[in-house]
Amino acid sequence: MKVDLHNHTALCNHATGTVDEYVEAAIACGTQYFGFSDHAPMHFDPQYRMSFDEMAQYEAWVYDAQERYSDKIAVLMGYEVDFLPGYMDEQVLERSCDYLIGSVHFIDEWGFDNPEFIGRYQRADIDAIYRRYFELVETMAKSGRFDIVGHLDLLKVFKYLPKTDIRFLARDALKAIKRANMVIEINVAGWRKPIAEAYPSPSLLEEIAELEIPITFGSDAHRPDQVGLYSDEVEAVARQYGYTKCALYRGRDRELIKF
Repeated sequence: MKVDLHNHTALCNHATGTVDEYVEAAIACGTQYFGFSDHAPMHFDPQYRMSFDEMAQYEAWVYDAQERYSDKIAVLMGYEVDFLPGYMDEQVLERSCDYLIGSVHFIDEWGFDNPEFIGRYQRADIDAIYRRYFELVETMAKSGRFDIVGHLDLLKVFKYLPKTDIRFLARDALKAIKRANMVIEINVAGWRKPIAEAYPSPSLLEEIAELEIPITFGSDAHRPDQVGLYSDEVEAVARQYGYTKCALYRGRDRELIKF
């Protein structure tokens, strides 16, 4: 990946490795723009994110790496923010950074991508939870607070799939993303999960391309050895749907570059 904007640090409590190890892994695989977007703090689910007190440490690590590796790679500073109404904090949303990824990991406080809570799928109306998921994505886009949509269709992670065509379920969310001038990442982490495909799915990518919504890329690495995995595959997928440029951000300003 020439551009890789979604990566974590040990501060989120479920990733390993140092900032330097991530950056050096990115350099080794030919990445030119590498972004950290660790899980932003909020007063919910604290065991899977940094604390508010750790934001300054996180930013210091990233900006230090940005300076030390400036002759080899551009290091960018972002946050992955959970869109969870009632729990988001202006300390995060107003933070000075390069970009904010808005991600839906929770449906009414159910952490649906956490293996600890996978049992809930077995008693759920799968189509209903997909509708609710995309309603939340739509609301996130309409908020106007975020630059990038994180791992669209994450709900498929454990291979619980709707009977209704997902393009229909996601239609209003995609229109809201388009109106909000947001970017959708093609996130390779799905290839490491039971679903064994990137987020979003090919059928959704077809719709995204038709709407001319820009894309970017993310390893979503939680270990240094996950940085750059599936680089060739993900760029090939993007080209398959007509993309030749991807987005990156500096100071919340977007630019599109060829990949």
